[in-house]
Amino acid sequence: MQGVFLDIETIKPSELDLSALRAALSGWTFHDRTAPEQVAERLAGAAVAVTNKVVIDRATMDACPDLKFIGISATGTNNVDLDAAREKGIVVSNVVGYSTATVAQHAVALMLGLATQWHRYDRDVQQGRWSESTMFCRMDYPVVDLAGRTLGIIGYGALGQQVAAIARAMGMEVLVAASLRPGASPAPDRVPLPEFLRRADVISLHCPLTEDTQGLINDDFLAAMRPGAFLINTARGPLVDEAALERSLRAGHLGGAALDVLSQEPPPADHPLLRGDVPNLIVTPHSAWVSTECRQRMVDQVVKNIQAWRSGQPVNVVNQGG
Repeated sequence: MQGVFLDIETIKPSELDLSALRAALSGWTFHDRTAPEQVAERLAGAAVAVTNKVVIDRATMDACPDLKFIGISATGTNNVDLDAAREKGIVVSNVVGYSTATVAQHAVALMLGLATQWHRYDRDVQQGRWSESTMFCRMDYPVVDLAGRTLGIIGYGALGQQVAAIARAMGMEVLVAASLRPGASPAPDRVPLPEFLRRADVISLHCPLTEDTQGLINDDFLAAMRPGAFLINTARGPLVDEAALERSLRAGHLGGAALDVLSQEPPPADHPLLRGDVPNLIVTPHSAWVSTECRQRMVDQVVKNIQAWRSGQPVNVVNQGG
C-alpha cells in the first residue's frame, strides 16, 4: 500500500529511533518538506498520507481519489479539511497526549520567566552589568511571587490539567474557564469568562484553534483582564489578535505575555512582536514540544494509528470518517 510522509523534516528525524516507523511504512516515500503546489502530485496514487504542517485540503483530496487515511503527526487538526475527508470516507487520526509533560513544562517555564525576569537578568549579567553594580545584587526588573496568585486556564484537557497540577504545587489557585463553545452546558466547576478574567493573575491557553476560538484574545478580552496580569500561549498563534496584544503591552495594562506560537510560522522578520521593544514580552520559536522524548512518543503513536487503521479498528479518529 503506497504512502507518503510529506514533511518528515519537521520532527528532526536524525535524533529519533525511526525503525518502527520505517518498518510500518516499508516502501513509502519520505519527503523532508513539501510545498503547497507539490502536495497533490506527491500524493497521487497514495492510500495513506502523514503530515505535520502540510495542508491537505478539499482540492487535494479531489485530485487524489486513492487517499484513504491521513495521519496527522500532531494534535492540531486545522491543516486538514475534516469535513471533506468525512464526505470522502477518508479516516483522519491525530496523535494525542504525547506532548503533555513537555508542553506543560514549557508553559510553566514561560510563566516563571515573566514572574522572575530571569532571562533579562541573565542577559544583563552576560553584558557585564552585575560586575558594574555598586552592591551585591541587581533589582532592575520587577519580580513577583506566583504562590498565592491565581492561574486561569482556558482548555482543560490533558495539557491544561498538567499545568494546573504544577501550578497548585507552586501554591497557586487554579480557575478553569467555562466552555467557549456556543450552547455548551455549564459545568459546576468552571468559571464564566467575565468572572474568570476579573480573577486570574495569569491566563494560560490550552484550547484548540477553531472558528469559535480564533482571535479570542482581542481588545475586549485583554481590557477585561486584571491590570498587570500575564498571558501565556503555548497552543496556537491565531488564538491571539497580535495587534491587540501589542497595544495592551505598550499601554501597560497587561503585565506581560509569553508566546511559543505566532499567527504566521515562521514569522516575517518585520513581525510587530519581534521588534525587540515590546515591553515584557517573551517569544520562543514553537519549541515547547521539541524534546527528544516528546517527538519519539509522537512518532511511535503515528505508527500505532496506521497499524490500527490497517487492522480495521482506527483510533484517535478526529473526523469520524470511515
